[in-house]
Amino acid sequence: MDRTERFYRIDALLRERGVVSIESFLGELGISRATFKRDLEYLRDRLHAPIAWDRSAGGYRFVEPAPAAPRYSLPGLWLNETEIRALLALRELLERVHPGLLGPHVEPLIERARALLGGEGDGGAPEVARRVRILHAPRREVRSAQFGTICEALLARRRVRVVHYSRPRDETLERTLSPQRLVHYRENWYLDAWCHLRNDLRSFALDCVRHAAVVDEPARDIADFTLDRDLGAGYGIFAGKGRPRLAHLRFTEMQSRWVADEVWHSRQEGTFDESGRYELKVPYTESRELVMNILKYGPEVEVLGPPALRAEVADALRAATALYVPATRDADA
Repeated sequence: MDRTERFYRIDALLRERGVVSIESFLGELGISRATFKRDLEYLRDRLHAPIAWDRSAGGYRFVEPAPAAPRYSLPGLWLNETEIRALLALRELLERVHPGLLGPHVEPLIERARALLGGEGDGGAPEVARRVRILHAPRREVRSAQFGTICEALLARRRVRVVHYSRPRDETLERTLSPQRLVHYRENWYLDAWCHLRNDLRSFALDCVRHAAVVDEPARDIADFTLDRDLGAGYGIFAGKGRPRLAHLRFTEMQSRWVADEVWHSRQEGTFDESGRYELKVPYTESRELVMNILKYGPEVEVLGPPALRAEVADALRAATALYVPATRDADA
């Protein structure tokens, strides 16, 4: 039994029996006299428990608190010590993943967990900070104010009016959205939402939201099945609608040792050919993100199909090569 559970057990024993002897506490809790004294001191000093020794009854009992005494109540957090330490560690990791974004929203819960651990938890979050290192890939910053407003609308099931910048079209539009779910994907945040301007489902990069305000209208709810079908059928965050096609990729023997252990999509298929090269088949509807991923492997991967995807990757490679060919010729001259 950890300390959190002991606090609740001590409280329950006093309420059930009225007066409880030290021997009864030690037997019920399975702890030493010194540990019980520390627990009792914590309950009195930190949680303001009005527990006193009744000499005539030979045990401890609850007494009437002083008029100006702080109110006693056990925190409404039914977690054991290991779970509380994990919660503190999670807070530390959240701050490292995206500093200042999620921390303020979970801080009240974190403070209650930290208070409950007290001195015994001093090595929790600081130890995580020392022992866990998170290195970030490039990410785009999200404004905390907009993130908070969108979270409020999402959880309250209200619509949100946003000013959104579209990078592909280089234009800014005001839209009213019915938020459905937040997605953290490859270091960046996206919002799956019903766009009332386009009358369709869309995924919006939150770093492109320039302004957000909650609208006093109920959000339109879209079934999870529909969200997964329309936004999750293909590859990546820009899955899009339409019938998925199947990309067929073949990696070199060396690269196959890594890629074979990766999950690109929940419905991917992977096999090794007779020469030890890994062949990956992954569904996609919108090719742009898949093409970017293929290009990063350079000569370590070949697109076997479909022909349109193979041609798209080949065109991109030729365009990239063209940037360097003139410089090479000049140098040779």
